[in-house]
Amino acid sequence: MWLFFHKLASPKYFYDLAGKFIPWLGTLCLIAFLSGLYQGLFVAPPDYQQGESYRILFVHVPSAWMSMFVYTFMAVLSAINLIWNIKLADVMVRSSAALGASFTFLTLVTGSLWGKPMWGAWWVWDARLTSELILLFLYLGYIALVSAIEDPRSAARAGGVLILVGAVNIPIIHYSVEWWSTLHQGPTLTKIGKPSVHVSMLIPWLLMFAGFQLYYFTVVLIRARTEVLERERRSAWVQELFGK
Repeated sequence: MWLFFHKLASPKYFYDLAGKFIPWLGTLCLIAFLSGLYQGLFVAPPDYQQGESYRILFVHVPSAWMSMFVYTFMAVLSAINLIWNIKLADVMVRSSAALGASFTFLTLVTGSLWGKPMWGAWWVWDARLTSELILLFLYLGYIALVSAIEDPRSAARAGGVLILVGAVNIPIIHYSVEWWSTLHQGPTLTKIGKPSVHVSMLIPWLLMFAGFQLYYFTVVLIRARTEVLERERRSAWVQELFGK
């Protein structure tokens, strides 16, 4: 196991291994998305309270989950980079930031589209919505910070500290509906765990969760390979790869 992680820290080994995983992850992502969207839009019955409007939650809830997952993943990798100075950890953090921001933006947009018919307003300063908006600012702040610092090591350290400090916002987002009396409905994942969601809705929901997760790993590996090539462009293996 330690030998595997030691080899994974090698840019060339990571580049080759990621290239083998990407086609499989992309294919599984496409299957999960198509199956989940078909079942969510055409097979799952209307909700007894929300009617057809609830179908946007097949996109909203997985994107909300991914917005927190990606940030947590970035926080773990940032800690690894700060402690052991592993460059590939910083590569994955940088490659994840734009994706995490996109998931968060999608969560806020789909939440507004769902909130208008349910609450009668596009936006309210609800605890969950406000903390999710802060998460978007954290992603954008990280991107702006590392882009403004020319030295890669200094940028990685400053960005890593920002990510770790901002990680306190993740449990606030998750537990906000339990800690405070808010307009937002309770945790959906808990409802699945009980389970209070009918299997005809649960299956497309899980497929969409898988699709979002696979999409993230497919795209982040593509972005990470590009970042590795950029950083290692003067190394012998990259020169050999492009026949120079």
